[in-house]
Amino acid sequence: MNERVDLIRSARFRVDREAGWKHLDTLVSQVERRGLRSLAFADARDLAELYRQAINSLSVAREISLDRSLLDYLEALCCRAYLAVYAPQQTLRGVLWRFLSQGAPAAVRRSGAAIGLAALAMALGGVIGFLLFFDDPTWYNTFVPGSLQGGRTLSSSRDELLEVIYPSGIHGSGGLGAFASYLFSHNTQVAILAFSLGIIVCVPSFALGLYNGLILGAFAALHVDRGIGVDLLGWLSIHGVTEIAAIIIAIAGGFRLGLAVLFPGQLSRRAALRREGRDAAQLAIVAALMLLVAAILEGFARQLVTDLAARLVIGWGIGLLWLAYFLLAGRRRESSS
Repeated sequence: MNERVDLIRSARFRVDREAGWKHLDTLVSQVERRGLRSLAFADARDLAELYRQAINSLSVAREISLDRSLLDYLEALCCRAYLAVYAPQQTLRGVLWRFLSQGAPAAVRRSGAAIGLAALAMALGGVIGFLLFFDDPTWYNTFVPGSLQGGRTLSSSRDELLEVIYPSGIHGSGGLGAFASYLFSHNTQVAILAFSLGIIVCVPSFALGLYNGLILGAFAALHVDRGIGVDLLGWLSIHGVTEIAAIIIAIAGGFRLGLAVLFPGQLSRRAALRREGRDAAQLAIVAALMLLVAAILEGFARQLVTDLAARLVIGWGIGLLWLAYFLLAGRRRESSS
């Protein structure tokens, strides 16, 4: 008898409120498909009111022990409505814009010391590689692997090196493109390894930065020795300014992790890694985006632009734009918060 009474009471409870639940379900489904902004003002007002009523219905249903299926339905509906009302309403485009306009440049600014250390590693390697070449040119073969030489060996003449920098004909352009692709692949691997190995107290990241600098230093010394250092600078500038900056930022991300292990401060090392990991991850994403831009410049601009002055202007002009972006973007939001 009591069970029959409970069923009748449950049926009446459902009939009295079911229309509101169905309307709430319709509004929640629309928010799930198209976002909260798709609701008209009246629908948004009804969503809040119907959510409150559904919560009250769930509370009553639990008190009078109605059937299990009704309780499950109300719990699921209230959970969905809660997310529709209170969950952050961020689209993928909004998240990406917030990262590019605020998160990325702010992370770079907070990583000044790590970026400086990464730049020091590459600069130190570059100077050492450059000086050692003029002390003994055979160091060139030690520092620059054959796959990265692109046909530019110690026996290459000035004219042969210029032919690579200013290729004439389809054969020259094809060889240059193949070398450029391999160089980009190499630098991308260095960036990934430098970031991922930085957690090992910074040493592998510093070593990779130093090694990349040794390659650049010896490579530049070969061209300076032939009297075409400025031509090489122009050839590298279009994509190299962006690409080298990306490598430095990737190394800096590894340093942020390594420095958290070395100097956790008052925090545990796990907590310090968690704190530094957010910025480190953002630096890795920034480096990946910059490498993508460098690949586009390398694949198109460097092949189409052969004038030395134009190469320098494009490469270093883009470098200045990166610098302005990292220094200035998002500062207004920081100052107001």
